[in-house]
Amino acid sequence: MPGRTQASEIERDWSAGDLLQSYEVSKNGFLPGREPLKRLSCPYYAPWETVLDDLPSLIKTRAIREAINDISVLSISKLCTEEEWRRAYVVLSFLANAYIWGGQRASEVLPPSISAPYLQVSEHLDLPPVPTYAALNLWNFACSGPDPRKLDSLHALHTFSGTEDESWFFSVSVAMEAEGAYIIPVMVRALELVRSRYFSTIAKSLDEMSLCIGRLGKLLDRMDEKCDPMVFYHQIRPLLAGSKNMGAAGLPNGVLYEDEHGARSWKQLRGGSNGQSSLVQFFDVVLGIEHTSSGGIGRATSVGGSRTSEPMSFHEEVRSYMPARHREFLEHVSHMGSLKELVSEPATSDEHMQLKRSFHAATKALGDFRNRHMQIVSRYIIVPSRKQFRGSTVNLATASSPSSRALGGELTGTGGTALVPFLRQTRDETYVTGTVAFTN
Repeated sequence: MPGRTQASEIERDWSAGDLLQSYEVSKNGFLPGREPLKRLSCPYYAPWETVLDDLPSLIKTRAIREAINDISVLSISKLCTEEEWRRAYVVLSFLANAYIWGGQRASEVLPPSISAPYLQVSEHLDLPPVPTYAALNLWNFACSGPDPRKLDSLHALHTFSGTEDESWFFSVSVAMEAEGAYIIPVMVRALELVRSRYFSTIAKSLDEMSLCIGRLGKLLDRMDEKCDPMVFYHQIRPLLAGSKNMGAAGLPNGVLYEDEHGARSWKQLRGGSNGQSSLVQFFDVVLGIEHTSSGGIGRATSVGGSRTSEPMSFHEEVRSYMPARHREFLEHVSHMGSLKELVSEPATSDEHMQLKRSFHAATKALGDFRNRHMQIVSRYIIVPSRKQFRGSTVNLATASSPSSRALGGELTGTGGTALVPFLRQTRDETYVTGTVAFTN
């Protein structure tokens, strides 16, 4: 069927705005449309906020567990708006991981003062009770100006270490989310035009997507402006870890949570990572890139910690770590028109051939972006891990030291993956997808 190069007036005027709004995709993409709350205004929650205010010093002096143990179990009944529920999730995420990782050894038990409300808030938001990408990035930023794409105007509301390095680390991701926001409706419209075979219009959208991904890469390249690799590796990264595949770091069974009724359960959950970014997975879905790795350490498990009967890829699993409406949006997009199928057909015109070239360029841009990410991982994790650390603390950093990995174990990411093989496979699967454009 020949392609059409001009959209009708109706299709040109079609807007993805209503669709995006229904899935809580804002003008800032997967970031909220306005800045997250800086505090819970209700005085009842002051005990949480007060500890969070002093979090870096309490961690540094090893007083964080005592401070949290002094907090009573607070009811969630005074949380009203979704912004307040999100704020509570951010606060409890920081307090929980500070408690788990803020001592000489990891704590396998969360006290009910944190775990009980944390479980309830997480259930309301349909998110796991662990510091996700949403807690650390999407709902944890402030901007000194009107444009969150400007990295220098961003700062994190909260950090574990109190360092500028950690604030910058989070802010880079926030800026990337904001920078990529505009391409979401562009590519949604492109997918809508697949059935109509508007080759030229779709190709232009893919070309814009390539440019967008290139700008995201330039933001990623700015990481070392204010985030020192050694500070990240030893002071920041250990406190971002989850409880999945963290046996060597002191959590062989995960973490024991107690709910508001006193019932206890073990959970093994992935820590926050950029793999939980809905924007990056949006690019994968649009391009039809399929990822098969489970992360390389053990089998995939559900958010509750139970093993799944069917193999589940890491990328499938971490969708449950995304805000509910965002993962539903990705599912919706996955059922729209398939660009990969369209470009895999034999070229029938110059416009169709240009579409193939644009698709190939977009997959290459995303593969190159993932290559940049691997270079960041090398500077911030692999190189520091080779330097012998002398100390008595047991955490993700010391568990990744040369002596701890002497038997050939892989470096583990905060998300619980076998870091290097997983990232390499994800990158290679991205590049391979682009070859379908020229197989016919």
